[in-house]
Amino acid sequence: MNTQFDHAGIATDDAVGLAELYTDLLDLEIAHEETFDGMRVVFLDCGNGYFELLEPLEDGTIAQYLDSHGAGIHHLAVATGDIDGALERARASDVRLIDEEPRPGAWGHTVAFLHPADTGGVLLEFVEH
Repeated sequence: MNTQFDHAGIATDDAVGLAELYTDLLDLEIAHEETFDGMRVVFLDCGNGYFELLEPLEDGTIAQYLDSHGAGIHHLAVATGDIDGALERARASDVRLIDEEPRPGAWGHTVAFLHPADTGGVLLEFVEH
């Protein structure tokens, strides 16, 4: 299984404002923007991956995360060319899956999340482009 860093998901109350800060501060460019699954999602191109800015537009996972933890890194994502194989490998390693099957994600990608209790406290996401 060949994986590589894809993005860091960052929960925020203001994706547009944070995108403006990061474009000015870090000289990043917006690669993609969309409204998806009750969120405003902005991807900033870091050259070797992305910052995915997640702003809730309605109650949901990111809104609940912000209420509990405040703004900050929500998850880390790795790209894979075989998401089904990646999930099988996780199962074989006794890692609990949040998503038993891959599902649609932002930017038209297929995604699946692993339980942070089994991955060192980090919510990991597999992404297949």
